[in-house]
Amino acid sequence: MTETVLISTSKLSARISASGAELVRLQDGGGRDLLWDGDPAFWTGRSPLLFPIVGEARGNRITVAGTQYEIGRHGFARTSHFALVASEAACCTWRLEASEATRRHYPFSFRLDVTYQIEGGTLQMTAEVTNRGDGPMPASFGFHPALRWPLPYEKPREAHEIVFEQEEPAPIRWPIDGLLSSARYPTPVRDRRLALHDRLFKEGALVFDQLASRSLVYGDAIRVAFPQMPHLGIWTIPGAGYVCIEPWQGHASPEDFDGELADKPGMVTIMPGATESFGMSISLIKSP
Repeated sequence: MTETVLISTSKLSARISASGAELVRLQDGGGRDLLWDGDPAFWTGRSPLLFPIVGEARGNRITVAGTQYEIGRHGFARTSHFALVASEAACCTWRLEASEATRRHYPFSFRLDVTYQIEGGTLQMTAEVTNRGDGPMPASFGFHPALRWPLPYEKPREAHEIVFEQEEPAPIRWPIDGLLSSARYPTPVRDRRLALHDRLFKEGALVFDQLASRSLVYGDAIRVAFPQMPHLGIWTIPGAGYVCIEPWQGHASPEDFDGELADKPGMVTIMPGATESFGMSISLIKSP
């Protein structure tokens, strides 16, 4: 049984685990680590995949056709074992299919294929969710890569910032006991720039649910692009050596929502036999 796969080019290498089909290491051509190492003193994650929900549902349960199903934060893909279905030097694809175990939490027949592909200095991550049932299927998907903060390019931690593709004047939201706040708060982005410091995250993740941008630059060294993903979370634990830049389709349930999963804000509806694609990329802006 394959447990990890290494893919690479001369400019970038990535290691992906069968556990959660999770990216667990990302290095530039000089062998410098770009991804968090999962230090359990802070957070054991590295780049979990969020499916079939993003964030948390009220009471850790969803409602489908009036029946409630228990489901944990960010769903079950991140803790599931994926099968390797294709592997080449710079590309691999992993698959998770509905089972008796998944239907206890999410009563739909699905197939989730996740492909990692490196082209030059870019890692492309693509998730394809197929509805294999006979009725509409509500779903969300999110990426959750934890990039090193500071990056290994001699810039001090306090000098790191995120520069958005577009101005981001819309207010943000904060989590409240895992749910999305009803209140909105002034954006911390100024002139497309978000200066990173631990105080930003004292309430948890910054949630951009009215996002204008579909790409950003982190630390003057990495471009993160997410053309299909309309929402974004940015998160760390204060003092940790990472910042998570999380393109999402969907987000945690609003604190005043307790309805059907299909009506949860941010869900997409996938019709029988159809496939919905979600993607993001991490690119080196220039080779160090």
